[in-house]
Amino acid sequence: MPVAILLPVIGQCYALPMKADAASLLERARHAYGQRAWADAFELLRATDAITPLGAEDLERLLWTAGMLDRDQDIFAAGERLFNMHIEAGRDDQAAYWAFFRGFRLLTLGEEGHATAIIQQAQRLADGVGRECAAHGYLMLLSAQKELMTGNDPASEALARQALAIGERCSDMDLIAFARCYLGRALVRQGRVEEGIASLDEAMLPAADGKLSPIVTGLVYCNLIAACRQVYAFDRSREWTEALSNWCGAQPQLVQFNGVCLLHRAEIMELNGAWQDSIVEARRATRSLAHSSGNEAAAGAAYQEAEIHRLRGEFAAAEDLYRTASRLGLEPQPGMALLRLMQGRAEQAAATIRRVLATTKAPLGRARLLPALVEITMAAGAVDEAREACEELETIAIRFATDILAAMASQARGQIEFAGGDAAAALGHFRTALTTWQRAGAPYLEARLRVLAGQACRMLGDEDGSELEFEAARSIFTALGAAPDLARVDQLIRPTTSPSHGLTRREIEVLGLVATGKTNRLIATDLGLSEKTVDRHLSNIFDKLAVNSRAAATAYAFQNGLL
Repeated sequence: MPVAILLPVIGQCYALPMKADAASLLERARHAYGQRAWADAFELLRATDAITPLGAEDLERLLWTAGMLDRDQDIFAAGERLFNMHIEAGRDDQAAYWAFFRGFRLLTLGEEGHATAIIQQAQRLADGVGRECAAHGYLMLLSAQKELMTGNDPASEALARQALAIGERCSDMDLIAFARCYLGRALVRQGRVEEGIASLDEAMLPAADGKLSPIVTGLVYCNLIAACRQVYAFDRSREWTEALSNWCGAQPQLVQFNGVCLLHRAEIMELNGAWQDSIVEARRATRSLAHSSGNEAAAGAAYQEAEIHRLRGEFAAAEDLYRTASRLGLEPQPGMALLRLMQGRAEQAAATIRRVLATTKAPLGRARLLPALVEITMAAGAVDEAREACEELETIAIRFATDILAAMASQARGQIEFAGGDAAAALGHFRTALTTWQRAGAPYLEARLRVLAGQACRMLGDEDGSELEFEAARSIFTALGAAPDLARVDQLIRPTTSPSHGLTRREIEVLGLVATGKTNRLIATDLGLSEKTVDRHLSNIFDKLAVNSRAAATAYAFQNGLL
């Protein structure tokens, strides 16, 4: 059959003669596939298939190349052909696998009705084989995934272990690696972090050695990085994000996974303090994901860029991107609530973060939100609520036992102690958290802790100590371009002899005790004053700050560095 095709191959072209030799085309296709030149392999395989239908192995190659190029229509077409090919040959175990694969992909696209029908077909075929086959293990992983999504982590662990055993008995490397991923995630969610990460690491061994199919390799990378991020294992996240970046970089024609890789890189860059680079990577991720079939990663890229704009004080840009993330299906929290706090809308921020926490049940999901709840409710004057949030965060940190979670809990506890007037205890907690953030290489979070430590030093009468902490924080905020934090620390450094708020030292003392939730009578006892004098001080505070409630006065104090 006459064929005239022009195919691009990394800066050059394959010019096919009118009488193309199918064997030569197939040899080129297999070579391109081996070199992970996915676009070239895809076109060459399609050209070969137009001359003579591909055999099972080469049809699989066509499917994997379509997958790496994120071409769902071609994935399903090749998958259906493989299914029919194996049915006709009486290989029902292989047919069951390809039915599973199509159903699994449909589930990720949200087509649950169609997916359920195909998965049921896969189950019937596998059960009809009369012996154990790899398809049984893959189908078991779908059940494990369902249990993970509903929070039944022990059941998910049990199913993943069964699937792993099937993979080992059937010598299916993809199934073994996939099962280890699900097992690792289930273990991590139960607080067995080291055991879970070890399972995920083990899944990476065949991936790193090139022993897995291309799609499963990418999924293993993503599962491992997601689990590390979930428990704040930043060193591991950096390590595996770099590995994923190298893997993607070695495949210039890759479409699938490339956007997710860029998103992970953007997150690491934010942590490292390379904020402008983080924005660049987030925008690259957005462009890469523009034609993606799923919105989750695109929403994550929008949220990531919004976070940098918020920290730099570019509030309008931040809000637009949070809204974009929301439209794409991502709850833009705690970022948007913290934006409202920075805009002076503490009550709105508190209402938002409470609403999200009310529907978040998983402990690690709550751990991501609780530090924001502590900060926001402290600003809103709800100290008791902040204390409860701190206690819950401490419980989660003990259960999952990672350094970063412990640092988050220490910081929250320090804020509670500081609000209660125990600056010495607060400073100890701030120092503990500060050391962890320094080790983690997170300059912005380090600077935030230095501000808190400086405030504690000032409350203890150590002006030299507070000055050192404030100046160190100021240097970091300046380098990062963190305008709101820079303005706040400048206000703290400003001499207290001429405060812009007009409060006297005694009024600040009274305000500090108000922030702890104490009544006027208790404040009078603590300061050795009459209750009438405390009433007068509080009236003066309201007048000077132009507020009309204890909560509003407390919010002003925290937002403006008075406490």
